[in-house]
Amino acid sequence: MFIYLDAMSWLSTISVLFLLGAANARFTFVQTPAPAPRAHQQVTPFPRAEFSIPFNSKAPRRKSKTAAFAAVRRLLSPTGDDNGTNVVALDVDRFEVDYLANITVGGQDFTVIVDTGSVDTWVIQQGFNCKDPNGTLVPQSTCAFGTAGYDTNASKTFQPFPDVNANMIFGNGAVLNGPVGFDTVAVGGLEVANQEIAVPNVATFNGHGIVSGLLGLAFPSLIIAVFNVSDGQKLPYDPFFFSAVKQEKLKDPIFSVSIDRVTVDQLANDNVTQNIGYLSFGGLPPVPILNTSVTLPIQGYSIVNSTAIPSNGPDAQFLFYTVDIQSYTFPGSTTVLTASNNTVLDTGTTFNILPEDVAAVFAAGFDPPATLITSPLNGRPIYVVDCNATAPEFLVTLGNTTFSIDPRDQVVPSAQFDNGTTVCTSGTQPITSLGDAFNMQFILGDVFLHNVVSTFNPISKEVTLTQRAKY
Repeated sequence: MFIYLDAMSWLSTISVLFLLGAANARFTFVQTPAPAPRAHQQVTPFPRAEFSIPFNSKAPRRKSKTAAFAAVRRLLSPTGDDNGTNVVALDVDRFEVDYLANITVGGQDFTVIVDTGSVDTWVIQQGFNCKDPNGTLVPQSTCAFGTAGYDTNASKTFQPFPDVNANMIFGNGAVLNGPVGFDTVAVGGLEVANQEIAVPNVATFNGHGIVSGLLGLAFPSLIIAVFNVSDGQKLPYDPFFFSAVKQEKLKDPIFSVSIDRVTVDQLANDNVTQNIGYLSFGGLPPVPILNTSVTLPIQGYSIVNSTAIPSNGPDAQFLFYTVDIQSYTFPGSTTVLTASNNTVLDTGTTFNILPEDVAAVFAAGFDPPATLITSPLNGRPIYVVDCNATAPEFLVTLGNTTFSIDPRDQVVPSAQFDNGTTVCTSGTQPITSLGDAFNMQFILGDVFLHNVVSTFNPISKEVTLTQRAKY
């Protein structure tokens, strides 16, 4: 995963849910008040990874951001103009960080979003048509991909998949459509032959001059974008990591993610910031870790009448990297129920997205306390904080093992105005901040994941969390 700052960072889980809707298979997720009993394991030490690739970050200033900031100033300023200084109704899902990686497809280089909450791999095709949100054809430069696109004719290993198409609709408004094929994909030295990929030739997208595709690392169960043109039948396939395992490219069928927090200066910098964590295959990344570690079973779902119910049964389907939470501990946490199952570990989401009462009690513990605002942009509640506020301690207990979140991760720089004023939000937000799309899908996002190495084994359906040394 390579890092990239923008609203694209929330496309993973939301994109899946929207795609489920597009496929007439949208699920309602049921949240139970306490975790289903799941066994946890002591950790067997993992080896150093066979293949690793660093993440990098980018903070593009989008026109939509500028317009949103101006709208906020007008709505909150007593004079109704843009010169007010009491700014700050921001959308949680607008100002986030994506993790990006440099990969090769058919020997051609691309920078792609890498996401544990998405599954399909795609790169934009050379000669693509760019369309605006209304479907009107616009210049290719409007889509601002990082390259001219993938040239299938220049690849010696590309094979088309006749009469098969991919249609990807993401929650942030991005739409990609086009053919499917097979080619050699290499990530950090890990090379997979004949990998099925989408090569869209129609796009509504903003790559900010950097991004040209996506590498998904979620379960194959989420694949719903590829279909047979003649009858619309969905065609399941092995995504990149599963192909690597089947081709016996790895001694251990695991991949690890370590992502670093990004500073205000890095957010404000238009240049790419190198080496902000690692995506590693076959073992652990080269970062200092502590002895605090636990291996957890991934929570499955039983799908009944389009309702996804947390389940450990033999027929359970695995959609996300979902785990049970024993408790969250912070000042005042004893006054609310913090245990929950159905909580997703998602690198594609910046914030921790938790129950409303949990987020509210935590917000009150900031010094000075966080303020709940209703966004004038979408009417959703968001906690904003003073950028110099002191965040309360926040501990996460899973499998009888407790992990800490660095307080610096709980004060999230979310925007900077032309006068230099930085706006910050709480790193822990209520589930209502994301609207209805998540259907009670709680998330531990980058705010938590900055503090651990996450080692995923989708084959045995386990995830191991290891506390990182302070950095």
